[in-house]
Amino acid sequence: MNTKLDLSSLEGAIKALQTSIDVYRKYDKDDADLSESLRSGVIQNFEVAYELCWKFMKRWLEININPDIVSGVTRKEFYRIAGENKLIADVEKWWAFHDGRNRTSHVYDGAVADDVLETAFQFLPHAKTFVSLLEQKL
Repeated sequence: MNTKLDLSSLEGAIKALQTSIDVYRKYDKDDADLSESLRSGVIQNFEVAYELCWKFMKRWLEININPDIVSGVTRKEFYRIAGENKLIADVEKWWAFHDGRNRTSHVYDGAVADDVLETAFQFLPHAKTFVSLLEQKL
């Protein structure tokens, strides 16, 4: 029973992340205030895109596999199930993205913010692949 999901919000969030990363990479690195502001924008867009990715995974699994398949499971188990159902290719990477998302509440620390920024850069291609895989399954 394959139900069509409206992916427009997910696609928009990933596009916003791509745009914020592109802008961040172009900025004048000598301007500390601009750098911090753009870094914050990338991190915020990462948070939104990450949250939508796992929520769409959850919806797809509940609709197409079993409504209770992810009820009460840990996030690691959740991503293992998503991997088994060919929604993601690299389960361990998604664990790392989850850890990065959890660290976003500590972005007041410059080193943590830089780590999360790097996580956002790594996340983008995986998020795009997830959308492609999801579209193939719809």
